[in-house]
Amino acid sequence: MIEVENIHKSFGDAHILKGISTTFEQGKTNLVIGQSGSGKTVFLKSLLGLFEPEQGKICYNGEYYWDLTTAEQRDLRQQMGMVFQGSALFDSMTVEENVMFPMDMFTKQSKGEMQDRVDFVLERVNLIDAHKKFPAEISGGMQKRVAIARAIVMNPKYLFCDEPNSGLDPKTAILIDNLIQEITKEYNITTVINTHDMNSVMEIGEKIIFLKNGYKEWEGSNKEIFKTDNGAVTDFVYSSELFKKVRQMYIEERN
Repeated sequence: MIEVENIHKSFGDAHILKGISTTFEQGKTNLVIGQSGSGKTVFLKSLLGLFEPEQGKICYNGEYYWDLTTAEQRDLRQQMGMVFQGSALFDSMTVEENVMFPMDMFTKQSKGEMQDRVDFVLERVNLIDAHKKFPAEISGGMQKRVAIARAIVMNPKYLFCDEPNSGLDPKTAILIDNLIQEITKEYNITTVINTHDMNSVMEIGEKIIFLKNGYKEWEGSNKEIFKTDNGAVTDFVYSSELFKKVRQMYIEERN
């Protein structure tokens, strides 16, 4: 669980995060949505411990990150997995070398132990025969699955995803959404996803935080978002034609 309490973050005169409080529960897919400039990226980097808020606290299973020693912070960061927007794979490394990289860096396991773990997570994300291929030799969807495998190879307690469906076709995006949700449930991970993808909101948005101009404007589930009368949320969400249709279906069923 991640508990966020009244955090503020500024850069010079720019006040980016303005008193955000929320809770991200274990075993759930928690989505952060909002327009560009709403504060999503700064919020995610604050959750990762890359930015220290000037005010407020972020606690991980009761531990306040900035009260920890340097060694304790390092241990906590090793419990965090990250899926970057562009996958961020090393072009000069094979798929299995990319996935093994965090283990090479942060563990003292034997080569055999690391290989067993890499084989396991690649099988878990349905990449059985891609070990020796390079990123340029596989599709964008496969690259995302490699990035997910790398993010979970260290058995993280927390998984952060920044626009995991960016650049993917709708069918592949749904497969990635389902995979992230399955892994979240299977390993009881606290997962936080920054996204613009309204399909993701509808499919896996068990908890949704909507940010606007640095404030938490709304929070709820993918079921509750259809019922809200919050104008800022509806203006953002129903700019999607799909959501307009789903909203209309919901209204018609209720009537």
